[in-house]
Amino acid sequence: MAKQRISAAAAPLILLTNDDGFFAEGIQALWRGLKGLGQTAIVAPDREKSASSLALSLHRPLRVQKIKASVFAVDGTPADCIYLALKQLLPHVPDLIVSGMNPGPNLGQQDVAYSGTVAAAIQGTFFGVPSAAFSLIADADGDFHYRESAEVVREITKRLLRRGLPAGVTLNVNIPPPPVKGLRITNVGLKIYEPEIIEKTDPRENSYYWLGRGNPRVAGDRKSDVRAVQEGFISVTPLQHDPTDRQAMQLPLLKDLAAALSRP
Repeated sequence: MAKQRISAAAAPLILLTNDDGFFAEGIQALWRGLKGLGQTAIVAPDREKSASSLALSLHRPLRVQKIKASVFAVDGTPADCIYLALKQLLPHVPDLIVSGMNPGPNLGQQDVAYSGTVAAAIQGTFFGVPSAAFSLIADADGDFHYRESAEVVREITKRLLRRGLPAGVTLNVNIPPPPVKGLRITNVGLKIYEPEIIEKTDPRENSYYWLGRGNPRVAGDRKSDVRAVQEGFISVTPLQHDPTDRQAMQLPLLKDLAAALSRP
């Protein structure tokens, strides 16, 4: 396919993506809610790709459909979308990447690791673009408040465009339903999944399996993301991309290994 590019503009360029598909209500609410802050483009999967993390499609071609001006649907993962957007579809590197709004929280260590929403933002940070992921918590009736949440994203986006982020830092933002009490800068808590394994049999008597959701257990102190949203606060967690545990580098086990395997 010939290169599909968006016309260049002097205004800031904001790239929107997600893991729910270009048609999802969350990303469409952002398209409307960020209007006026700059030029906005959508490069997002053509279908739901939840829990895909940083997966890349390396063993098949990727196809891109131009839905309308500045809106592209990709038959790949969120990370694929960032690669294509930055290397092929956009006229220049965007000033900001906004991933979401995900209908459901991305809280705790496992959510952060699994989430395609968070991964898309992390992929943007790998390219040196300030990036943030936004996820929503449903109210007691199971409804998501997209319009009100888009107003929160707009306020954060204005500041990100003005101030940027340090290299190697991605923001993970979780927004509770209104009324919001305020905003907390948080660390990553715990959300421990023990999914139910559902076994079925196909017409040829072969077994197949579904991973159920289970009921995750959450834990964290007052400074954690899980606790913040439980108490009605927006959670903003800066994620760093260097996962090295520097304290563990001093473990006797590792020192013994280094000594043993360094001998002539």
